Amino acid sequence: MPLSIINSFASWVLKQRIHQIELFLKYPNEVQEELLHNLLMASENTVIGKKYDFESINSYQTFAERVPIASYEELQPLIERTRQGEQGVFWESPIKWFAKSSGTTNAKSKFIPVSNEALEDCHYKGSKDLLCLYLNNNEDSELFLGKSLRLGGSSQIYENNNTFFGDLSAILIENMPIWAEFSSTPSSKTSLMSEWETKIAAIINETKNENVTSFAGVPSWMLVLMNKVLENTGKQSLLELWPNLEVYFHGGVSFSPYKEQYKKILPSKDFRYYEIYNASEGFFAIQDLNNSSDLLLMLDYGIFYEFIPMDTFGTPDQKVVRLADVELNKNYAIVITTNSGLWRYLIGDTVRFTSLNPYRIRVTGRTKHHINVFGEELMVENTDQAIAKACQITQTEVIDYTVAPIFMQDKEKGAHEWMIEFKQKPADVGLFQKVLDETLQTLNSDYEAKRYNNMTLNPLVINVARENLFYDWLKERDKLGGQHKIPRLSNQRDYLEQLKEMC
Repeated sequence: MPLSIINSFASWVLKQRIHQIELFLKYPNEVQEELLHNLLMASENTVIGKKYDFESINSYQTFAERVPIASYEELQPLIERTRQGEQGVFWESPIKWFAKSSGTTNAKSKFIPVSNEALEDCHYKGSKDLLCLYLNNNEDSELFLGKSLRLGGSSQIYENNNTFFGDLSAILIENMPIWAEFSSTPSSKTSLMSEWETKIAAIINETKNENVTSFAGVPSWMLVLMNKVLENTGKQSLLELWPNLEVYFHGGVSFSPYKEQYKKILPSKDFRYYEIYNASEGFFAIQDLNNSSDLLLMLDYGIFYEFIPMDTFGTPDQKVVRLADVELNKNYAIVITTNSGLWRYLIGDTVRFTSLNPYRIRVTGRTKHHINVFGEELMVENTDQAIAKACQITQTEVIDYTVAPIFMQDKEKGAHEWMIEFKQKPADVGLFQKVLDETLQTLNSDYEAKRYNNMTLNPLVINVARENLFYDWLKERDKLGGQHKIPRLSNQRDYLEQLKEMC
């Protein structure tokens, strides 16, 4: 069958989903209420369902009063029972897959349950919806005339007590439907290679002669791969190697610090960037408009959403609101109840709503990855935007960074200390520092108040990292590739001190 026919047919099939998406756009809160009811009804006879008497819960208010907010540590005993072979603990159908995640900083592994329902109705549905929304906005797309270059994690699947665990990307590849395997490169065997540096070489060798029309992965690691591709092939631009490239689907970390670097290796005003928000726990939101930074919250993936305003988070006055009660431009911690049996689970991410009709969000950071030592409430969204502005003004590029507080001592005021690895060091680091600090003040009024006349915070301090510092730091901790990320912000100095020792 000619590729043009396949492209047209695949586009037509995917775009049929638009009508279902329009349903939750029109009735978002009703869709969420019905979803919660279905999750409770499906799990009435599980261990957790009997503990909280799901059968008698007939309203959100009762659900919220009866079922507590839970961290991973609080759910771990139930998860461990299932990992040891017991079923019907927190979800009705058997669960044999677990996404192994150490998070961004914690060395202790987490095992996130992934049910068959979550695979089909959340993760794969999200992937199809991403393509659906992209194709709906770009009628002339020829995406399926070529293949998507995917870059996932580096862990294979391991078995224990007839349950299986590995990176989420490995689980998705292991269970991938035929249509996705057909349209992807490299092969599953190469994608699942564990040793990162060997894997990169294999990916380049396997994909450089393919007709790649899109690529998908975490921006920081994808940039490493793309630069290696250019180095290996001697090309100046990815479009020289893959002339039919049209879109990059990205997620995992903010794209802001990397966007200008991508524009240099993809020098086309017509090239598209589409962001997604997914994690081991589920697929949450998709960019639904061209040239937008807002993500449409997907409401029919088997995930019921609640939100904790960050100004109350972790305090005795902490409150939880459902989707119908969120407000614009306010930072919230996300709480999810899922079709994998995560009940009122605190995922650790923070978002703010940029639109309430439809519900669109931007990811602003992590509940553990912000700095609030001096009441400045600095979020990753702030620092990523400030880095991007400082790079633009000083004509430079940043590979990675992390920030930690300088604590007050004796009569000395506090400050923020940065470790920044530049691809191209600015001619005037002092100017970069000044623009960075001033931009942060324009983005964050709490930070601005603390910086006013150096009242609480002195000017920020920048350490210029040696080449490959962050790469070596991750390699030393066996965290190269795929889903591993640099901890951007911390209320402690541990990561910064470790980096300074290696600098």
